[in-house]
Amino acid sequence: MQVPSPSMREAASMYGTAVAVFLVILVAALQSSAPPESPFPYRISLDPEGSLELSWNISYTQETVYFQLLVQELKAGVLFGMSDRGELENADLVVLWTDGDNAYCGDAWSDQWGQIHLDSQQDYQLLQAQRTPEGLCLLFKRPFDTCDPKDYLIEDGTVHLVYGILEEPFGSLEAINTSALQTGLQRVQLLKPNISVPALPSDMHSMEIHTPDILIPSQKTTYWCYITELPDGFSRHHIVMYEPIVTKGNEALVHHMEVFQCTAQFESFPQFSGPCDSKMKPDHLNYCRHVLAAWALGAKAFYYPEEAGLAFGGPGSSRYLRLEVHYHNPLKIQGRRDSSGIRLHYTATLRRFDAGIMELGLVYTPVMAIPPQETAFVLTGYCTDKCTQLALPPSGIHIFASQLHTHLTGRKVVTMLARDGREREVVNRDDHYSPHFQEIRMLKKIVSVHPGDVLITSCTYNTGDRKLATVGGFGILEEMCVNYVHYYPQTQLELCKSAVDPGFLQKYFHLVNRFNEEEVCTCPQASVPKQFASVPWNSFSRDVLRALYGFAPISMHCNKSSAVRFQGEWNRQPLPEIISKLEEPTPRCPASRVQSPTRPTVVSIGGSKS
Repeated sequence: MQVPSPSMREAASMYGTAVAVFLVILVAALQSSAPPESPFPYRISLDPEGSLELSWNISYTQETVYFQLLVQELKAGVLFGMSDRGELENADLVVLWTDGDNAYCGDAWSDQWGQIHLDSQQDYQLLQAQRTPEGLCLLFKRPFDTCDPKDYLIEDGTVHLVYGILEEPFGSLEAINTSALQTGLQRVQLLKPNISVPALPSDMHSMEIHTPDILIPSQKTTYWCYITELPDGFSRHHIVMYEPIVTKGNEALVHHMEVFQCTAQFESFPQFSGPCDSKMKPDHLNYCRHVLAAWALGAKAFYYPEEAGLAFGGPGSSRYLRLEVHYHNPLKIQGRRDSSGIRLHYTATLRRFDAGIMELGLVYTPVMAIPPQETAFVLTGYCTDKCTQLALPPSGIHIFASQLHTHLTGRKVVTMLARDGREREVVNRDDHYSPHFQEIRMLKKIVSVHPGDVLITSCTYNTGDRKLATVGGFGILEEMCVNYVHYYPQTQLELCKSAVDPGFLQKYFHLVNRFNEEEVCTCPQASVPKQFASVPWNSFSRDVLRALYGFAPISMHCNKSSAVRFQGEWNRQPLPEIISKLEEPTPRCPASRVQSPTRPTVVSIGGSKS
């Protein structure tokens, strides 16, 4: 910025005074929702080099997010904001820029060509702009819902944050086009649940599962796998909390991490440390799928409820664990070493309940498919009342966390709880879901599921760039629709999922042939993926498939941990009847609103904002 720069000591003094006053006001505004150690407990690096650091906190009483953006090396300005999928077009922005003489800050939006415009409603409120020894610090706030059609609605679930670096002055805000800037995106869960931290046991121990000082590959995306093992004679324990370990300096490269326990059916697993897709990886690697911990960028420590813990170790439990770390290195930085991982905190004093993990959604089968060139095709999986009636204890179970999962075309995931034919509450919902950002999320409130309840998981897919149908399956180019719910007390029910009845799908293929030129082979030797690959995708075949999934009977998988179904008839089951659905929340917007002055704020970088 073309403004006088104060000395380091002067900057530190001015910054300390201004921020001290501001933080007193902020902590009061947040009404003790922030942990005592920091008024901004959540922190991420926005860019791969770590030169833009975002911290934030949430006031649920005010329905407002408070942001702190630290710009280490300010050039001619910076923009920050949110958009539907991380694009810089049609984005909701706050922009700091200079015309060469003065600095300005304003609430803005970009159109479909990336051109930036000043918003007629200024909802990003700049609270402070200060130079510090670390760089320029911007403090601002933004309501969840501004009732402005140009603004992004901040909701539960994934938020795609966008940023841009301005390297030269601009005569006006409208002269800026995002296509000419150095830009990027970062995904986070902005609205963290406002829940209290449970008390931890006095006999708690910790164990670090981390990569062994590896050299991060200089490629955009790497999934690194590392096999380790528990000590000999490690008895049964409860995991009560876990937290990330990120090597200092690599905060912008470590995207997400998971710890899996291997199956107990093998006595041993070979040691391995390398890319998960390496040709040198052991075959047994695929048998380490039981999730013990999962972390993604922006998440803090994960706590189990005081009455429950996740069991590991002891008889019937494998000693072998697999750590998987996703490195996101778009600049292909070389020579960076890493020992990141997850620290497990556990106790030998077992809690009252074992926590369990249950799979909801769709069975991994090609009978569930998405036509090509679809922008919002929905598939739904059921955990039926018949299964919960049979498998859940009379007092029910209590879901406290959830991890949603699809492959590459997933765009939205929601699980609803229904009772007596009526949807009662949302278990978990992510309307801006990204397959590139998956984490175990603590729920804002515990959801209790009783025998006879129905759990309905729906996934929305976008196959706009595909020429063939996308079928369900394990491959990355196939699809999944899963919600891994974490609950207590643990039951024998480990998987409660469905798929359309295969016989009815064959009737669909026969029907398609009646209205086309017998293009789909319905002979016994034809596989379902090949049948879908030969469907002529027109409005008829698309609409009929969508209708089939909405009325045809289902095959239920009401499975124990041994992969054996509970006793009963599970094929050709009717779809659960839902007579009442929950209404979508509607914004509480006033009929008319007094407009703020439509002009940017003049900013003095050396002192407080004008």
